[in-house]
Order: sequence, then C-alpha cells, then structure tokens
Amino acid sequence: MDIAIRDFCATIKDDDCVLIYFSGHGMEDKGKNYLLPIEHIHNPEFDCINLEELLKQLNNCRDNLLNIVILDACRADKENNTWKTKATIAENDHDPKPAFGKALSGHVRLPKKSQFVLIYSADPGTVSFADGPHTNGNSYFTHSLLNHISTPNTKIEDMMKEVSREIKFKSRHRQRPWINLCLHEDFYFQKETKFNAWRQNAIVVAGGNGQGQKLNQLNHPFGNFIDRKKNIFIADYWNHRIVEWKYNAKEGQIIAGGNSHGNRISQLNYPTDVIVDEQNNSIIIADRGNKRVIRWLNQTQQILIDNIFCYGLAMDKNGFLYVSDIAKNEVRRWNMGEYKTEGIVMAGGNGKGNQLNQLYSPTFIFVDEDESVYVSDTDNNRVMKWRKGAKEGIVVAGGNGKGRNWNQLYHPEGIVVDHLGQIYVADSENHRVMRWSEGDEVGKLVLGGNGEGNQLGGPSGLSFDDEGNLYVADWGNHRIINFEINS
Repeated sequence: MDIAIRDFCATIKDDDCVLIYFSGHGMEDKGKNYLLPIEHIHNPEFDCINLEELLKQLNNCRDNLLNIVILDACRADKENNTWKTKATIAENDHDPKPAFGKALSGHVRLPKKSQFVLIYSADPGTVSFADGPHTNGNSYFTHSLLNHISTPNTKIEDMMKEVSREIKFKSRHRQRPWINLCLHEDFYFQKETKFNAWRQNAIVVAGGNGQGQKLNQLNHPFGNFIDRKKNIFIADYWNHRIVEWKYNAKEGQIIAGGNSHGNRISQLNYPTDVIVDEQNNSIIIADRGNKRVIRWLNQTQQILIDNIFCYGLAMDKNGFLYVSDIAKNEVRRWNMGEYKTEGIVMAGGNGKGNQLNQLYSPTFIFVDEDESVYVSDTDNNRVMKWRKGAKEGIVVAGGNGKGRNWNQLYHPEGIVVDHLGQIYVADSENHRVMRWSEGDEVGKLVLGGNGEGNQLGGPSGLSFDDEGNLYVADWGNHRIINFEINS
C-alpha cells in the first residue's frame, strides 16, 4: 500500500486538487490511526498505512492546491482477531448494523503547508454502520455521500452537512460524519457557473462623433474607469488627455493634459490607462510616452513612478498600485506612499519570452479580491493569471498562437474579471470581446467578431460599473460603448 501511495504522489502536479477516497477498514492503535490492507496484519506500523504519514506525504510532494481525504473506514476488520471488538447487532434486520473494531481517533494533525479536508464516516471514537436497505450495497456514509457530492454550487462543508443529516436519519442518530478542514478558499465538487449576458445593442456613452479633439469627440481611446456614479474616465490616447464624461453627459471635460503632447508636468504623451483612487479622489495615469505614472489631484500633479514603460494600471482592495511594464515584461506592485522604491514583481520579470514565468509586452492588468494578477500578455496572444506569491503564472485564455479560433486570441488588450470569476478579454485584432472560465480550453464570444467596422473596431480597455454593465473602449470607432446587462 505504501508503494501505491508513493506512486500516486509522484503523479501530483503543482496546483492540483488531490482526492483520496478509502472505503474499507481502519483502526486506532496507541494513539495512531491506520488504514488496513486485506492481508493479515502482523505489525500495524509496517503492514498498514499510517494516516498522519499519508497526510505528510501529500503535504510535501508538490505545491498542490488542496488535499481531500475521505475515509469510510471507521471500523476494523472483524476477521482479524487482534483488533476485534464486537458491537451489538440489532435484532431487527432492517436496523443498521454497526461494524466491528476500534474506531479511528480524531488525534490527527493537519499539515500547515497545504489546504486540507479530512472526512471520517463517523465521529472519532465511534464506529460507522454497514450497508442497510436501499443503499445499493454501499455503507450508509458512502450512499449518502453519493447522493450529495454532485449537488452543484455547494461548498464542501455545506455538502457534508446534508450528508450528516441523511446519515443521522438512517442510523437513528447513532452515526454522524466528522470533518476537519483547513481552507482559505471555497471548494465545490461541482460548480455550475452562471454567466452574465448583455443586450447586443450598444449604447454610445462617450464620443461617437468621429475622430477629433472637440469635447464631444475622442481620438483612439484606450483604458477607461467607471466610478460609483457611472462617470467615465477615459485615456484619450491620441489627444494626449484624460477626459471625464459625467453620467448621461453629451460631452466630456478635460481633467488632465489636453494641451498637446509633451513632457512638462502639466502635459501627457500618449496615455494608455487611467484609474481613480477613490480614497483621495485623485486620478492615476499611465503616461506611456513620458515613461511615468503620474497622479492628478485638482490640477496638481505628482510623478509617482518615473522611468517606467508603463501601460496598464490596477489598484487592489488595500490601495496598492499595480503597473505593467512593457519593456521589462513584468508587473510590479507599490505599497501606498512607497512609490520611490522599486516595487515588488508580481508577474513576469524573467525577461521576454513565452514560458510560464515570462511575459511578452504585458498591457492591461486586473487584480481580483484574492490579489491574483491577470495580465494581457499581448505579444504572446494569451492572458495569464499569477496568484499572489506565485513564481509562475497559468494560462487562462488563449496561448495557442494568434488566430480567430475559439481557443485563440490575437493581440489581447483590455481585461476584467466579474464577481463570478469569468474573465473578459478585448481580443483587439479579432474585433471581439471573449469570455473565458479558468480551466476552459476554448472561450465564448460575448460581443463583436464580425470584422472591423461599426460594431467593434479594435476594442481596447474594458470596465464594469457597479451594476455589471460592460463598457468597451471602441478604439477604431473613437467611442466608449456600454452593453447593458440582462436582468
């Protein structure tokens, strides 16, 4: 059995969710829990699987994301006289029949490195019941587990509550499953994702009056930000300005730049992105052409980060600032007020390339609630996700060369992730917006995809408002368009 466990652990890869299910016999001896083989036992230390040692092997084999160990083994082998302890058999054949043996104990230490879920079929110190009527030959625990494990969108701890209720009823309150877990994120055996959908008729909410520099015009807009009042802040790229369009306004207001391109503190030079720091009502701008990140507050300017080939900006829930650098092929994070430091590399930083620890011209970025960083890895035609503290990322969209197929992207730019964890990508050169779920091999078309023209022309920045309406910087059509969510 030890060899089988070692062989299994050798197949585990980083970020795997590992599930071990054992149905058979188990026992406690001298404070240790053992899973029993079919063969005769001479010495449990050598002939059986030590449960705590099994958990240690799982913890040490790889950087697996989660380990789930389910043991329907709270009973000993009644044929093995060494560990035999009889239990009372109910007179009524329809009553559940308790199994034999010393029950597994709860004295198990969960390793600290990985997330763990350890489930016993019965409380520590008690035994589980064998099969009964209407269980299809399974134990009460396994039969109940099969009834609930496929319930969609149910957390593992909530699923086990339903299993426990069913077993307590079947066993007339004489058996109750036991769960010990150490999780820092939710786990579902079956997660059916709900998708947002939008009305396909776009509403022009900024620009749309041709290419130009008038207040009702835009000139190749890039990044955009929507505040809580649905005001839109736009990086008006070729006009070298940031424009704010109030909700339902017919024209915008210049709130930064707009006095031709240049490197003076009051000028901008091809700005690519803008975000609002709502803690102090300032705006932060990726002033790409001047290689600087600059803050504007009531017409007062402050250079936060200098000498950086910045492109995309994001701010996490702690107020930390993230910036993509298309020259160094990396994303860095700066703590509040510590902008004179070099920052911390959160993605890439290992030179230009297409390996999982590399980026190639990262443009727009997004940071979720778990502080995972999503990066439009533009010249690799893919989107990468870097979990906090990771040494390499995972491909969550594209990554199959540039092209128009559903598993491909072509020059991806804007990126946002909704509250359901769905990833939306402005697939710029394909003139479409795609949706991907982490782990999907192909994406789904959300908007566009009919060639460059009146619908979408090289979409760039993406944003959501608080209601989930989607805003797209329609780069080639010099406008920001809004697709309202279907309620």
